[in-house]
Amino acid sequence: MLLGANTWLWQSPYNTDDQSVLEKVSDLGFDLVEIALDDPNQIDASKLSNKLEELDLEVTMCGAFGPERDVSHEKEEVQEAGVDYIKTALNMCDEIGSPVFAGPAYSAVGKSRHLSQSAREAERERAVENLQRCAEYAKKVGVDLAIEPLNRFETDMVNTVEQGLDLIEKVKSPNLKLHLDTFHMNIEEKDMEEAIIKAGGSIAHFHASENDRGSPGSGHVPWGKVAEALKDTGYDRAVVIESFIPEVEEIARAASIWRPLASSSDQLAKDGLNFLQEYFGN
Repeated sequence: MLLGANTWLWQSPYNTDDQSVLEKVSDLGFDLVEIALDDPNQIDASKLSNKLEELDLEVTMCGAFGPERDVSHEKEEVQEAGVDYIKTALNMCDEIGSPVFAGPAYSAVGKSRHLSQSAREAERERAVENLQRCAEYAKKVGVDLAIEPLNRFETDMVNTVEQGLDLIEKVKSPNLKLHLDTFHMNIEEKDMEEAIIKAGGSIAHFHASENDRGSPGSGHVPWGKVAEALKDTGYDRAVVIESFIPEVEEIARAASIWRPLASSSDQLAKDGLNFLQEYFGN
């Protein structure tokens, strides 16, 4: 498996005019960098590809799904903005060599509400219809679209592996997969090992996050069982450290990061990499 770090550890929005984050990820010894696509207009795919090649870094990409990019929204123009954003991201993945575009593409982050059953079903139907369009486009460009179950405080649509698999079944596309994150799984799954095994071959992306979003290995996520389960599924793709810094206010607010999670982002990434190499390294 390839060990990576997400650009949100240091910067948001990521901008290709400043390549220092990529250089930092390479210098720390990671195999891969994950580009967080806050604003596609700030990324020059050609410039990014050249830098990745120079640093010999593999790449993945994840999305930022704010309220204006919601494929499940009741307003058609908001749905279309979400679909357009996903298609733009898939094109960029194709250009830079990312095999996956990951994240909670089914809805906007931060929607946690009591809804009537009919309203919830209507919202899910809109998500399915638009994800079918996006997955078809993903197939066309040869990239997987991986949907991420989030914890109950960040979404009310897909919290568990079981719910994610149900959505995938409804969309019925070989290019719609699962993106799992141990931070969310620690909250929502009864047994992380069981959930990973259940997800099986549907897993296309994996975030290694500690229970408090701190450095992997510093909390109580059962990493030995997680690694064993992931290997049992045959997973051989990226394992990425995702965390956030309080200084990036918009992201910190969305993820409820109110205090430093390590002495520095560099230290969080370095300690996490050293720890994860024991379980996931080649």
